[in-house]
Amino acid sequence: MLRTMFQMYLKNSVEAVEMYQKAFDAKLLYESKNEDGSYLHAELDACGQVLAISEALDERKIGNTMQFCFHFGEGNEEIVKRAYEVLKDGAKINQPLGPCFFSSCMFGIVDKFGVDWCIFV
Repeated sequence: MLRTMFQMYLKNSVEAVEMYQKAFDAKLLYESKNEDGSYLHAELDACGQVLAISEALDERKIGNTMQFCFHFGEGNEEIVKRAYEVLKDGAKINQPLGPCFFSSCMFGIVDKFGVDWCIFV
C-alpha cells in the first residue's frame, strides 16, 4: 500500500478546503478543478493525514456511520482547540470542547459539510 487518505464528497468544496486548511493548518498538496471552479479533486496534508476533497455532483446522502478521528496526544491541546474554533461554525456539536473519560481535551461535531469529527489529545 502506498498511502491512505480520507476521501470526502461535499457540496461547496472550495469553502470546505479553505476551512480545513485553517482548522488543521493544512497544506494544499494537489488540486484539480471542475469548469465551475469547484474541486474535481484536492488533497490536503492535515497534520500528516491526507484529506481528499471533491465536489459532490449528485445528491448523495449527507452523513453516514463514518467518523474521522484525529488523536493528537497530550501536549497538543492548542491544535485541538484551534480545530474546534474553526469547525464549530455551522456545525452540530455532539460533544463540546472539554474533558471526557478518555481525554483531557476533545470534541465531537458534525461540521456544516456533514463530516463527523472526533478530535482529541
